[in-house]
Amino acid sequence: MSITSIVKKVALEIGAVVLVEPEYERVGHITFKNGKKSVFSHSKLDINGFGAAELVKDKAYSNFFLKQFGYKVTEGKTFFNDKLRAKLANLRNIDDGFNYAQLIGFPVIVKPLNLSQGRLVTKVYNQAEYYDVANKIFTIKSGLIVEKFYSGNDYRIVVLDNEIFAAYQRIPLFVVGNGRSNVSELLQQKQEELVSSGRKKVIKFHDFRIDKKLKTQNFNWDSVIPNNQIVYLLDNANLSSGGEAVDFSETIHPDFQKLAINITKDIGLRLAGIDILTDDITMPIKDYTLIEVNGSPGLDHYAASGKVAAVRVEELYLKILKMLENGIQHV
Repeated sequence: MSITSIVKKVALEIGAVVLVEPEYERVGHITFKNGKKSVFSHSKLDINGFGAAELVKDKAYSNFFLKQFGYKVTEGKTFFNDKLRAKLANLRNIDDGFNYAQLIGFPVIVKPLNLSQGRLVTKVYNQAEYYDVANKIFTIKSGLIVEKFYSGNDYRIVVLDNEIFAAYQRIPLFVVGNGRSNVSELLQQKQEELVSSGRKKVIKFHDFRIDKKLKTQNFNWDSVIPNNQIVYLLDNANLSSGGEAVDFSETIHPDFQKLAINITKDIGLRLAGIDILTDDITMPIKDYTLIEVNGSPGLDHYAASGKVAAVRVEELYLKILKMLENGIQHV
């Protein structure tokens, strides 16, 4: 179920009227019973202030402030393409990025400075891979970040004010061998399974990162995978690129609940998706790395992962709509 469909469904419960742009069905206008109005664009609602929402869209800016607040953020620097450098002097360029990657040590994570859903986020191991990925990013974005690689399980914690609405581990896109089918066939089957569960066709078969990941495991698209062997096809664990969710909403440790709520408040948000790496979110905090704070967490793929998850997302959006209707400020 799409975010638009969820908003329309929960709006009915409070007598609100939702008008949706019909061609793409991503942008909508809400009129509440008391006459108040609000708008949304996919997962972006009027619950967060504009300034905070804009801040967290830029990974470098948000990391700066979060580090000042005492949180364990990723170590990284920004680098820019020649087009932007022609306008602004003294910006670090693509070669500076490679030198920095050497300094902190390969492998590193290279990601666009301001792009959502894990697009083009790539783990690179050497000079050739770095320049290939950097140039791909620079064709569509003016800036990128080179980050130190951190190990750990990837979790998202969804916060609204003082409440945790969901916590789940994100597993990168993978296929499971059956001893007969090759990678291409297994991935097509995976796509069909995702669609049948209510998710969109999220797997991009032409994604260069899949070729790269297969190569590092001595596989290719024609490789027949042994029975029950798991083969990961991406390093990033975003659900929007075919990842899967394992729910920990009922077992997340209070330490991590408090951490996520405090991060959300300190960065000035009400609604946030807090993405962290750690060993076990059900145990007291020993160590963690804050990967990203998302001010408009897309929860449609999570909602499609099961009935309980769908109910959680609907309850979250119902509460948000009631807040927008009643003009409730920060708690």
